[in-house]
Amino acid sequence: MSLDFGPAVALSCRECGTRYPLGPSFACLECFGPLEAAYDFGQVTRADIESGPANIWRYRSLLPVPVDVASKPNMNPGWTKLVKAGNLGRALGIKSLYVKDDSGNPTHSFKDRVVAMAVEAARNFGFHTLSCSSTGNLAGAVTAAAARAGLDACVFIPANLEAAKIAMARVFGGKLIAIEGTYDDVNRFCSELIGDPLGDKWGFTNINLRPYYAEGSKTLAYEIAEQLGWRLPEQIIIPIASGSQLTKIDKGFKELVKLGLVEDTPYKIFGAQAAGCSPVSSAYKAGHDVVQPVKPNTIAKSLAIGNPADGPYVLDIARRTGGAVEDVTDAEIVAAIKLLASNEGIFAETAGGVTVGVLKKLTENGLLDPEAETVVLNTGDGLKTLDAISDDAAPTAVIRPSLDAFRATV
Repeated sequence: MSLDFGPAVALSCRECGTRYPLGPSFACLECFGPLEAAYDFGQVTRADIESGPANIWRYRSLLPVPVDVASKPNMNPGWTKLVKAGNLGRALGIKSLYVKDDSGNPTHSFKDRVVAMAVEAARNFGFHTLSCSSTGNLAGAVTAAAARAGLDACVFIPANLEAAKIAMARVFGGKLIAIEGTYDDVNRFCSELIGDPLGDKWGFTNINLRPYYAEGSKTLAYEIAEQLGWRLPEQIIIPIASGSQLTKIDKGFKELVKLGLVEDTPYKIFGAQAAGCSPVSSAYKAGHDVVQPVKPNTIAKSLAIGNPADGPYVLDIARRTGGAVEDVTDAEIVAAIKLLASNEGIFAETAGGVTVGVLKKLTENGLLDPEAETVVLNTGDGLKTLDAISDDAAPTAVIRPSLDAFRATV
């Protein structure tokens, strides 16, 4: 079987550095550390990138995909808005604030980026079914991408997922299996299925395709830098579920510096969690290097991973860059969703409420520099998590159709 992963040349263990041939593998046989894509980048210029399509494939020379990837059936996500958030910045006392709004992706979350990578890997390996364990957004992204690519889909979710996310995952076809338990229970089940004949020729986006899938998050780093005029932000706030998004954004920034596409300037990375599922935040505050698993209990279901695979790497990055990891309560999440919406017209899902809530908290406790250029991520659309703001699901007033009735109300 001939494989074409563009500039990716091997899989490399993040712990011991052992290299393996490109394949559907995710764990090192020497130390059981996680594998990730390793590259042999050629010369890449800003002009090359800027001449590409207005989606993630403008960065194909930095990703594990073939050069002709843009011509294949895919969801073509990316190149979402970087919004200059002047109103929110003034409300929080931050001089220069941007919101990277990934709700503009095809299925309205950043997961379209990572799934696009997984689809190309599945094609390379001759898989016929795309699958995943999901807290919600990934399920919809997988079933949509599989439909476009002509693949079968079977995705697995916790049984208590938000109704809107269940509906989105179902509408694209494929099978949606709800499992009693937490996301971590779902993920363990999928790991068992990989070794069973039932899972033969199945590509699990966040398990046996994870080294390729995870690279999609780098495109957030690339886009932010390019949209800022080819420079790195001084501060960035990123939500933590598995922690992979945060670690890959850091990887993306470092690659841009190494390739000479941006100046090597310091940046701080801040991680954001919900208090009801904050194992990484707790470890950071306690000064620990090990993340103790927890049982999630939060409205931010898309971040409800109690045993985050990349947790220790998140701690390393936050400390290395001079950032931090913080968490906010469910009430603070809801308040932050409303704060962002009322100031910038951006309706974030609960994960966006977490990042904006943590942004506010970091500013108030002095950990974030209000004079530094700051980017905060919104990774999904608030229409998927309407239950979080159900108290506001009523009109301001109900009146008769007359001016007198309106005057009395006003």
